[in-house]
Amino acid sequence: MQIITGTRQFQIEEPTVVTIGKFDGRHRGHQKLLQEMNAIKDRQKLAAAVFTFDTAPMKAVTGRPATVITTCEERRSKLARMGMDYLVEYPFDARTAHMAPEEFVSRVLVGQMQARAVVAGTDCSFGYKGAGDAALLKALAGELGFEAVIIEKAQDAHRDISSTYVKEMLDAGNVEKAWELLGEPYAIHGRVVHGNHIGGSVLGFPTANILPSPEKHLPAFGVYVSQVRIGEALYEGVTNIGRKPTVDGISPVGAETFIMGLQEDLYGQELEVQLLAFIRPEKRFGSLEELKEQIGRDKKAAAEYFQRK
Repeated sequence: MQIITGTRQFQIEEPTVVTIGKFDGRHRGHQKLLQEMNAIKDRQKLAAAVFTFDTAPMKAVTGRPATVITTCEERRSKLARMGMDYLVEYPFDARTAHMAPEEFVSRVLVGQMQARAVVAGTDCSFGYKGAGDAALLKALAGELGFEAVIIEKAQDAHRDISSTYVKEMLDAGNVEKAWELLGEPYAIHGRVVHGNHIGGSVLGFPTANILPSPEKHLPAFGVYVSQVRIGEALYEGVTNIGRKPTVDGISPVGAETFIMGLQEDLYGQELEVQLLAFIRPEKRFGSLEELKEQIGRDKKAAAEYFQRK
């Protein structure tokens, strides 16, 4: 997949089917759009291109940090795996914010991206103050010579599947529901860093620590049954999301994982930690011995989970 980022000056040299959106969660709603993209790609022999912004518009406008379920690197990886040929991460600033919706479609989508088809949700918005919508997209299609394909929102129990819905489930620690909405387990990616070494030297449970990106939307602090991908290998695990309150209570928010059946030092390696089920909230224990006993119970709960599966 070719990534075009941080520039307005680009030109895709082949006809495409394009979709537009934030793709900050890549949930089942996004997957529905991408599946339609691939169908059109195969049927009309087009390249598949995704248009998004290099900065979340809300963050650029308000200055408030925006958390995402899928970070930029995760989004790139997932879109490539879904068969996309191009990803345009367009600069979002005052100039972009004031672009008329008609100009955005004619100059960027049709002109620079060579869109022969544009796939969008019924709630799509684009251009100055989000004035562009599905109706305008369909109207411009006839004028500019592309096909507008409008996709109904994917739903769960009569509720639209959205990043907001997924975040609500994560905030409640309900990673099983988040898994259902995402179509795959919620995952945290990162490189293993050195912790305080309490796990291996004192508690007898060596762990792998990763520090998620500050933009990553994390679930409720607590302990989760997890599955850890290291390269192509998968391991069962137990993961704590939080600040290690029993140890010092001031550690940066991280994901600390005990990987069952693995004793090697993973420092510097890239991990994908998939959260499968909630075990308990994070809490402060009166002593390291109490914490050690609880970790033993957490391991047992995780082992029972995998036995049931």
